[in-house]
Amino acid sequence: MDPDIPTIPLDFKRLAIDEMRRRSEALRESLKHRRTVRHFSSEPVPVDVVRNAIRSAAQAPSGANKQPWTFVMVRDPAVKRQIRELAEKEERDFYARRASDQWLSDLQPFGTNANKPFLEQAPLLIVAFAHARGPSGEKHYYVKESIGIACGVLLASLHWAGLATLTYTPSPMEFLGGVLERPAHERPFLVFPVGYPAAGCQVPAIERKPLSEVFVEVAPGAALGDGDEQSG
Repeated sequence: MDPDIPTIPLDFKRLAIDEMRRRSEALRESLKHRRTVRHFSSEPVPVDVVRNAIRSAAQAPSGANKQPWTFVMVRDPAVKRQIRELAEKEERDFYARRASDQWLSDLQPFGTNANKPFLEQAPLLIVAFAHARGPSGEKHYYVKESIGIACGVLLASLHWAGLATLTYTPSPMEFLGGVLERPAHERPFLVFPVGYPAAGCQVPAIERKPLSEVFVEVAPGAALGDGDEQSG
């Protein structure tokens, strides 16, 4: 590395292999049970836990370390209602006019429609905004990739902490910037309703793809496609 570039020692703790396996299994087992929730209890959640999840998300890597994100936590019932009203306006147009027959068919197993009560039922919303550029116009790099990683960390952190979530993307969703009074260089990226599942909450009966369909291992001396098939 260029000696003129400021550096600090890496803070890294190497773990025993057994501990590595224990942690990886614990996280895998937890995330195996993560599901998208559309029916929330109105019961309040510990806000400090949610703030910690956002702090974790903000540690995500980003292009040139520009950290092109803002996470807005919405707890005000009046603001949540306004978001719901505007989102449902867009959703009615989507389901009636803009969605293709194939898209509607693909959504059918989830039972979704233009009504989005979870935007009010969940005790809080997190709206992730991507920064196309900095506030003074400076260029940002790999913005979608960067905020996508951060949102993945947020999703996992909230689940690990014992909270239910939904990743919601009204389209278009520019109205969120106006409702939440965000500057022009911030663009809404994802909405996360966060809370506890409603009593008796049901979720669609869907399956994940087997590992053999999503994972390819290039091992020493093995031709591509010759790896062991695994399922998880």
